[in-house]
Amino acid sequence: MSHISTGVEYGLHCLLYLSRSNMAVEEASVRDLAELQGVPTEFLAKLFTKLAKAEIVVATEGIKGGFRLARPPSRISVYDVIVAIDGDKPLFECREIRERSAVFEGCPPAWATRGVCTIHAVMQSAEKAMRAELKNHTLADIAERTVEKLPAAYGGQVVEWLTDRAANRRSAR
Repeated sequence: MSHISTGVEYGLHCLLYLSRSNMAVEEASVRDLAELQGVPTEFLAKLFTKLAKAEIVVATEGIKGGFRLARPPSRISVYDVIVAIDGDKPLFECREIRERSAVFEGCPPAWATRGVCTIHAVMQSAEKAMRAELKNHTLADIAERTVEKLPAAYGGQVVEWLTDRAANRRSAR
């Protein structure tokens, strides 16, 4: 988690449209979700492959085809999505600079390298707090807060747009 990527943002926005809220549908195609948000379809397809591998979404087959959530939105944390898309990398990688002082002439004393680097310790503490915070927020929480901010008509417009797209795909086959 050295850097939370744009892919995580796109992924979370897409998952909101599958969150079973009043601005969401139960399933949608990657193509439709990409078009809805102005995101390249190929990029989103790669994200959904990662989300499926992490069992956050499942592919649906048949005429409608697409993706749906693999579990209730209340059981999908923001942290789960970050790890699925970006991996579980540390926030900070200590380079053990404390060993390199010119004063040590290439042979640092034991006291200089004993225990965890104090800078690394601060970073580990911050990372632990950040991970805990991200685990505390679920897709359901974000969907609820998002719906509260939206004009009432917007959710219905999104659902109608996605539903029409799925229906047009079915009738075109």
